[in-house]
Amino acid sequence: MRPLVVDDAQEMLLALQDEIRRSEEARYDHRLHGVLLAAQGMNAPEVARLLGDGVRTVEYWIDRFNQSGFAGLVEGERPGRPRKLSVEQLQELELILRAPPRAQGIRANLWDGKTLSHWLKEHWSVELSTRQCQRLFRQLGFRLRKPRPVVGSADAQLQKAHKKTPGTGTRPRR
Repeated sequence: MRPLVVDDAQEMLLALQDEIRRSEEARYDHRLHGVLLAAQGMNAPEVARLLGDGVRTVEYWIDRFNQSGFAGLVEGERPGRPRKLSVEQLQELELILRAPPRAQGIRANLWDGKTLSHWLKEHWSVELSTRQCQRLFRQLGFRLRKPRPVVGSADAQLQKAHKKTPGTGTRPRR
């Protein structure tokens, strides 16, 4: 029997691994295959080499399967880092952001990431970067608004004093 050949095997190996990691169901099936290979008598290093995972990872799969059965292979919640602002603070912040910054004693016309970051640090002792504050605006349903420049009206007396040539402002023809 002739061996099977996958074109561009090294590149396809990486693409296949990425595809497996892409969906929760594919990751579950991947773990099932690892447990199946172990049940057929392979040790953790052999399974890890075949599936492209770490030895310790395969050992975790087997331990979780032995403790909880198939449910042990289902992907669990990943808690991540805790929020810096509570749900109540987010609700209060939404109300604060609906009013102009001047209502909070800030000399600005519009809220922006830098202004919000400074306000959070001063009032709630919460440090968020400017970029994180910009994400917070989007999370709360706000959109970016840029302040419009205010065109000042010219002072006629200052303009007259500044002119080089006195008179009506017309130059004599040469």
